[in-house]
Amino acid sequence: MLHVQELVKVYSQRRVVDTVSFSLRPGTVTAFLGPNGAGKSTTLRMICGLTTPTSGTATIAGRRFGEWPNPAHVAGVLLDASAVHPGRTGRHHLLNAAKLMRLPAARVDQVLGQVGLSDAANRRIGKYSLGMRQRLGIAQALLCDPPVLILDEPINGLDPDGIRSTRQLLRGYAQRGGTVLLSSHVLSEVDQTADRVVMIGQGRVVADGPLESFAGPARTLIRTADLPRLTSALHNARLELRQTSADGVSVAAPMKQVSDLAFAARVQVLELREEQQNLEELFFRLTGGAR
Repeated sequence: MLHVQELVKVYSQRRVVDTVSFSLRPGTVTAFLGPNGAGKSTTLRMICGLTTPTSGTATIAGRRFGEWPNPAHVAGVLLDASAVHPGRTGRHHLLNAAKLMRLPAARVDQVLGQVGLSDAANRRIGKYSLGMRQRLGIAQALLCDPPVLILDEPINGLDPDGIRSTRQLLRGYAQRGGTVLLSSHVLSEVDQTADRVVMIGQGRVVADGPLESFAGPARTLIRTADLPRLTSALHNARLELRQTSADGVSVAAPMKQVSDLAFAARVQVLELREEQQNLEELFFRLTGGAR
């Protein structure tokens, strides 16, 4: 549905985007991640036809975005929530967009309800908070109920309720067969929303696939009433470990193996669980970002 092939963008002899390629399938939410200056926004702008690639192509349903007679029917886009007239009301802004998209006015109230802006529909956008403007941008992207959504930082400025609502909206959209590409710096939320990660660093793709496919070797967290005896048993088994608390260690081994060693050493186990690598750890490991 959305296909990016070897996109390159050069500014003043500097490669901001360097041979970026990925393809997205229907029914998925893909997080497009990377540190500031990595080339994310430039890539999204090239996909949407707002920036001309130096080389490479980006197509949606087989055509460049701008080649479609009414592109909004193919992909809903939110790249800058502040790019709206502050003197218009939220409803007026969406009514104008609906006219350009040849949609009935009733659709405006539907999407306002979807994003939780019905009560604020007649307020001027200049009085909206950042989170409300983000919701308005998502509403505009949803107007045509397109098969693809491209969203740059859609949860920036949202409160916890807004973040949860947006997560549910995007997950529901994908479950109905839609394709979602979103960028975000809220890694903990992306971890709960995305099926797949495309991570970019210094203009190049450094990771692409399901999050679990990038996980390192299995690790187990264990706490015990007799840490010296446990660590002795783990060292004897030649396992790498690091102390995490006064009574606990993280062990580079599956949970069953650690459990068996603790049982054989006859130590009392206070806690035993798998250690999950989160998206933040993956991000810093692959992009070399500073914590």
